[in-house]
Amino acid sequence: MTLPHALNGLSDIAADYDLLLCDVWGVIHNGRESWPDACEALSRFNRDHGHVVLISNSPRPAPGVVTQLDALDVPRDSWRAVVTSGDATRHELAKRAPGPAWIIGPDRDWPLYEGLGLQVAKGAADAAFISVTGPVDDETETPEDYRERLSAGVARGLELICANPDRVVQRGDRLIYCGGSLADLYESLGGRVTMAGKPFDPIYGLAMAEGERLLGRPVDRSRVLCIGDGVVTDVLGANKQALDCLFIAQGIHGDAARGPDGRLDPARAAELLKAETTWARYAALDLAW
Repeated sequence: MTLPHALNGLSDIAADYDLLLCDVWGVIHNGRESWPDACEALSRFNRDHGHVVLISNSPRPAPGVVTQLDALDVPRDSWRAVVTSGDATRHELAKRAPGPAWIIGPDRDWPLYEGLGLQVAKGAADAAFISVTGPVDDETETPEDYRERLSAGVARGLELICANPDRVVQRGDRLIYCGGSLADLYESLGGRVTMAGKPFDPIYGLAMAEGERLLGRPVDRSRVLCIGDGVVTDVLGANKQALDCLFIAQGIHGDAARGPDGRLDPARAAELLKAETTWARYAALDLAW
């Protein structure tokens, strides 16, 4: 088993990279508050080394994520561009217009559909496909609340487009279900699922295009570092793209990678990664400079 190299901070390796593709939720905020040390690390990289592209599995297009970052006091100088799963998913949805689409998710995610010309179905019976951003009420609902409804979609052979591949995210001190958990259930029932966010190719294509724009030249992939706490999204995505990865081991995993001395235990971090057949070159409990 290959152990990740434990970092004291991003400054240990910053000079080796021109571009950071950094996750948002779980790395720089928890949905309720931002983390100053993480924001400062990104700001210093932007100032002294290269460019930060935030790459988020949010189902909302980038402007909605920027609004949230501002509300959480994430400094604008800690990032240069934002790319979301919502941005990548809009391309998939546009191919399937006018639908009709059976849309599952909270009202706050409706900007995903603006301007696409999609008709809205009432349910599986009159839908051409299903579009999921997450549970309608992620404070109380679980995937099991959707089993019967999603089974009807599988019975009709409907494709499910998932705008947020994350299974769970941390909100404050709680974990809440995301679109990926519903997509997992749909697949387990025998349904077809399409996703464009991490760890899948489309969102990385958008992020690399932003990197090329910022650098003013083709991106040297050996000088790109992915940062994230999601093993099956951030780390697996980096592995599939053959990019270096810094695994933020606390995030959604709590203290699972913390040793008895309170510091990162590389062996425990490696076990988290091995469980999903992934690996990361570097690991840290939290992002800091």
